[in-house]
Amino acid sequence: MKKFILALQLLTRLHIFNLPFDEVTYGKSSMYFPLVGFLLGVILVFLYLGLNYVFPVLVVAALLITGLIFLSGGLHLDGFMDTMDGVLSGRPPERKLEIMRDSRVGAFGVVGLVILLLLKFALLSCLPAQVIPRVLILMPVLSRWGMVYAIARFPYARPQGIGIYLAKYTKSRELAVAALLGCGVAALNGGAGLILFIWLTFLAHFLALLFTRQLGGLTGDTYGAINELLEVILLLTIFPLLKLPFLNFWW
Repeated sequence: MKKFILALQLLTRLHIFNLPFDEVTYGKSSMYFPLVGFLLGVILVFLYLGLNYVFPVLVVAALLITGLIFLSGGLHLDGFMDTMDGVLSGRPPERKLEIMRDSRVGAFGVVGLVILLLLKFALLSCLPAQVIPRVLILMPVLSRWGMVYAIARFPYARPQGIGIYLAKYTKSRELAVAALLGCGVAALNGGAGLILFIWLTFLAHFLALLFTRQLGGLTGDTYGAINELLEVILLLTIFPLLKLPFLNFWW
């Protein structure tokens, strides 16, 4: 329970108790990241059901994105912007890490954020109503599973930082628990959910490998960037899945 509460404190604004910091428990809390994603998804579904009775589709999509940003405290978006500033700077790895550490946001971060939010808004607006609740559950669960995969499988780039405890203590057991949680939620959504689980795991590996080659390892910022990119890619992937002739079987 303590690990789950710490995961909740780390990834969201939903602070049940203010637990004292313990690096081992904090590091191992990654196993519950998909469960935190599930809780966020449930909140988003209830938010969607309420908003959908009152507002038009475009407004609902905008408010859902706003709600997710509020619930997560913008943590992953901040990491995404810092990562874009560093990775796209064209500098050596050491300099890229320095740029990412800078509290100021650069042009690449701003442009990346605008593109990311526009894509999320457009994709959510175009989703058929009957699949939106499922997507709102799967999106935060599988993106946070992708983070755990990257944390467990790739080295940390800095000698210090809050993310180093996650990299240090997320071992095979934590990865297995997170995989069971993520795959379990995916399986409840039929074949399409399992396809998305496999696809996003592959993409998490690809993105983590890309960032590792650019930076010499991963950081807390790149964990957030992986989460944000996986959310958008999941939304993009839904549309080809909806074209499958045996749609009813998948959903």
